Amino acid sequence: MQPSLALDSLNILVVEDDDDIRFFISTVLEADGASIVAVPSAAAALEVLPQLLPDVLVCDIGMPGEDGYTLIRKIRALKPDMGGKVIAIALTAFGDSESRIRALEAGFHTHVSKPVFPEELVEIVANLVACCNW
Repeated sequence: MQPSLALDSLNILVVEDDDDIRFFISTVLEADGASIVAVPSAAAALEVLPQLLPDVLVCDIGMPGEDGYTLIRKIRALKPDMGGKVIAIALTAFGDSESRIRALEAGFHTHVSKPVFPEELVEIVANLVACCNW
């Protein structure tokens, strides 16, 4: 018998400019049952979001060009049927309380500091989907 996968059938969009971190996040979430689309930039995320309509967005903050704060503001300006209401997680090296507040004010549901343990990331995603799926 297969163990129950906490993220089974979730579509998750991962936005991370670092190849190794993007691979790590994608691998962790896929291992727990999620379907992943991973992109390296905010521009790429905005391109795929309306077609993908993910259940969850996991997004880096500090990216070259457009940062995660700008990306989530643009996403929140979209209509719900274009992805504007996606559950969003800021995953960032900026772990101070000011960065946390800024992420929440920008439109993320939660702020997670890197590095993150695989089981912690899965638990955060599963809990957010359980309580915030709107």
